[in-house]
Amino acid sequence: MKKLRVEIVTPVYNRRELTLQFLRSLSRVDREGLELHTIIVDDASTDGTEEAVKVNFPDVEIVKGNGNLWYTGGTNRGLEAALKHDPDYILCVNNDSIFDEKCIRNLVDCAEKHRRSVVGAVLLLWDTPHKVFQVAPKWETLSGGWRHWRNQTIWTLPKNPWKVELIVGNCVLYPAQAVREVGFMDEKRLVQYGDAEYTPRMRKKGWQLLIEPKARIFCKPNDIPPKMAEMSLKKLIKTLFFNKYGVQSLHRRFYSNLLGAPSKIIGLSAFFIFFVRYFIGKNAEGDWALHKSEPPLSEIYAESEIT
Repeated sequence: MKKLRVEIVTPVYNRRELTLQFLRSLSRVDREGLELHTIIVDDASTDGTEEAVKVNFPDVEIVKGNGNLWYTGGTNRGLEAALKHDPDYILCVNNDSIFDEKCIRNLVDCAEKHRRSVVGAVLLLWDTPHKVFQVAPKWETLSGGWRHWRNQTIWTLPKNPWKVELIVGNCVLYPAQAVREVGFMDEKRLVQYGDAEYTPRMRKKGWQLLIEPKARIFCKPNDIPPKMAEMSLKKLIKTLFFNKYGVQSLHRRFYSNLLGAPSKIIGLSAFFIFFVRYFIGKNAEGDWALHKSEPPLSEIYAESEIT
């Protein structure tokens, strides 16, 4: 039986040790029925990442960046390189990840069973490995955009794959045909957060978005951004208006909402609602949300499970 070819793409900038850890993890995954090939997009790292990868993992393909790719451009260069190998699937994954042994095998099995599906893994924090993060955000206009769950665990997930509206880009298996049909991420408007609109765009083009609960990957917790209330006025203005790469950037939030929402009108509405909620102290992304009760995802997505 012909093996399915999976190209694995990860963009890197100055994360030598994390990248080596990621590649060591990848070397131990179940490859039964799969032909895996890895592409590292090294965006002009200065910490010896490229040299270390060449020495320790000589089979890894390295694509060189110019130092200005960021996440979206780096991922796009990786997708371009991956398509040249004529793969069945392309797995885009962050390099601060550790694979469960069966993760890739389970992602591919799910995609093979459910045609025209893009499949995401369950993301678990490597310091609290029972805790789920950034999995299955749901669009809620009155919450100001994408509602990210804060209190979910491996025990609150659906038992079967379930349909979602967006897959966060930490670990996503794309059928190569989906990339050929839809194109690449929007690196002009979303330099650092291209995944915010990519899978919603695929969904609008007729691709089903699934999370496979049996596919698990362990991820480095996100860095906590500084609180805006504690910033000086100068730093606050710079953060909001001039830093397109930051999570608190208005540029990032505007285009994430505009391009990822069900429609542009709804996206614009949510953009303004976010600020209302922020100023009244009910920000769905802030500390307030940590204390709000959440139904388990198995209930939220009960009607979205598929077998």
